[in-house]
Amino acid sequence: MSHYSLLHTRVATAAALLVVSTGAPVCAQAGSNWQPPGDIDGLWDFATATPLQRPADYAEQEYFTAEEANRFERDLIARRAEAQKRSPSVHAPYWLDHGRNVQESRRTSLVFDPPNGRIPPMTEDGRRRAQERRDKRQKVPDGPEDRSLWERCLMGFNAGPPMNPGAYNNNVLILVTPDTVALLNEMVHETRIVPLDDQPRLPEHLRQFKGDSRGYWDGETLVIETRNFEPRISFQGSGGNMRLVERFTRFDDATLIYEYTIDDPESFNRPWSARLEMKRSDQALFEYACHEGNYGLMNILEYARTNEKRASEPPAE
Repeated sequence: MSHYSLLHTRVATAAALLVVSTGAPVCAQAGSNWQPPGDIDGLWDFATATPLQRPADYAEQEYFTAEEANRFERDLIARRAEAQKRSPSVHAPYWLDHGRNVQESRRTSLVFDPPNGRIPPMTEDGRRRAQERRDKRQKVPDGPEDRSLWERCLMGFNAGPPMNPGAYNNNVLILVTPDTVALLNEMVHETRIVPLDDQPRLPEHLRQFKGDSRGYWDGETLVIETRNFEPRISFQGSGGNMRLVERFTRFDDATLIYEYTIDDPESFNRPWSARLEMKRSDQALFEYACHEGNYGLMNILEYARTNEKRASEPPAE
């Protein structure tokens, strides 16, 4: 069995187990002739050089020209190489896969609404919460629980929701059944399982890191609406009461359009939307083991305890 087929089987098994556990009909009994309204199954790569927000140099420009796109890509690659020289990363540059090309549409930003391609200003409450998060990150940790979920490899870096490109492993495997869709992100091996039937939502007081998602078909477009986020999880400054709407639409044989809209009046002064052009991938989806065995975090803590011990010892004669 190929690596792709094995992962596909694992995701299907996870989806089936969830359906059984919730008492919904087992999707495997729907018959092998069932076809989803929209063809979005498969492995999709969402790496891109297109920035989330429109650069100031293109403030009044929704699209690059072909020449501008080529220049933007060259300059971006050069800046990344120079940054690596000034501050070497823990990752070798050849491990990284930010994306070397802008989207085929040549949009100057992933954000398309507001029309200026920028995330709207934050509310006063949103700015306060953002400052609290910054202050917490600056705090000297007493133990592993004080480090971020990302550093501890408990959650993904680009998996969201919403999904947004990162430095590498920008891959998602999508599997659709009659009453469930499963989205397996390579980083950090997270599978989000979304009911497509009429299952009731969780009570408002039950919050989850990835929120409470429900999906439905709008013609050939899969729509997923997510609420009830854990307040400590934030995307670009969002809060726990964010309402997230994601849309997956097959554009052509090689392209899946992924759009998301963030509606969070407690954090932003208006809703905003972004669009990603995901590309079908024929690559293998590998296990993402993060820093295997958490040696990185363990070494940090051991070093801190050693320093504390040395500080408590009397100076040498």
